[in-house]
Amino acid sequence: SPAGMVLSVLVVLLLSMLYEAIKVGKAMLLRRALLALPRTLSRESLVEPEEEEEEEGGTSPVQGRWFRYHLGQALLHVVQVALGYMVMLAVMSYNAWIFLGAIAGSTLNYFV
Repeated sequence: SPAGMVLSVLVVLLLSMLYEAIKVGKAMLLRRALLALPRTLSRESLVEPEEEEEEEGGTSPVQGRWFRYHLGQALLHVVQVALGYMVMLAVMSYNAWIFLGAIAGSTLNYFV
């Protein structure tokens, strides 16, 4: 039905927009993770963290922040791969309108 097709195209458009948004989010997390790393990576700073930087758990705040950013990147990557496959499967239906919806959603969010 026409209403079902419009809804399908809209869903694919939103999925491809979300895919592009996650791509940007991963890039921002990568930047934050790189900024969270210490400026100098000497063997002493990696093996023996400074005592004033230590938390109760024994890891420095820098290591904890970096790990959280890295974990966030990994989770966003899993979501991005799943969304990518969903959009790919929708496009593989060989419907021109759904294909155009995927392209339009990706283009819209790229420019936003």
